[in-house]
Amino acid sequence: MAKPHDPQMLTANRLKDGDVLYWKAGHWVLALAEGEVFEDPKAADMALAAAQKFVTGNVVVNPYLFDVKVGPDGIRPVKEREIIRAAGPTVRTDLGKQALGAFDVSL
Repeated sequence: MAKPHDPQMLTANRLKDGDVLYWKAGHWVLALAEGEVFEDPKAADMALAAAQKFVTGNVVVNPYLFDVKVGPDGIRPVKEREIIRAAGPTVRTDLGKQALGAFDVSL
């Protein structure tokens, strides 16, 4: 029996300023909660392939897929690295995504 896959999301960094971005229906958004969750690994791979035009266009760098859990509290990255990336810079809680309350790292 095949092992079930965790849902995935697609992320990259904006080349202009390094901001963490998330894929949503063919474009990029800033908030994890607004990003598209892929239940199907083939759909996730197709989105990753489509994101390459933004790499060649010098809009983003290093797009990749990462595992998430979706529950009653919303989307939660599985790995610590993605939890930190979703919260924004860890050295300035008065600026960026943490200041806006876009992601609560204490959950």
